[in-house]
Amino acid sequence: MTHLRIRKFNTANTYPEQKLNNDLCQAVVTQGGKIIWLRGQCPQNLDDAKNISSSDPAEQTHKVMQNIQQLIEEAGGSMNHLVKIVVYITNIKHREAVYQTIGKYIQGVHPVSTGLVVSALARPEWLVEIDATAVIPEP
Repeated sequence: MTHLRIRKFNTANTYPEQKLNNDLCQAVVTQGGKIIWLRGQCPQNLDDAKNISSSDPAEQTHKVMQNIQQLIEEAGGSMNHLVKIVVYITNIKHREAVYQTIGKYIQGVHPVSTGLVVSALARPEWLVEIDATAVIPEP
């Protein structure tokens, strides 16, 4: 069984004043399968925990989403199994750049999403952190 995604929408319609194009939904229903709980991913390499050198929010988000994709694939899944993301940003002005980048990774997926603006993350150079949950359906 594939995941049931309830009330799919695109942020181009819900935030017309912003240049966003993210496929999301209001709820995802899963049944059985293998759950992948990801630690909050930051703009650093998975192998050596070194930060990327960029202070650009879009580039940091690319690294975060690449980490999420890699971890889901290492667990035997794909981005189509992504069901939820929680996005933490340190500056509201970075929202569009962050979500435009996320949109490239979740096109056609429709996970649920929560976004928060926080005063800081664990390291001052981090502008974005995303935690994610994926469910690989039973065959």
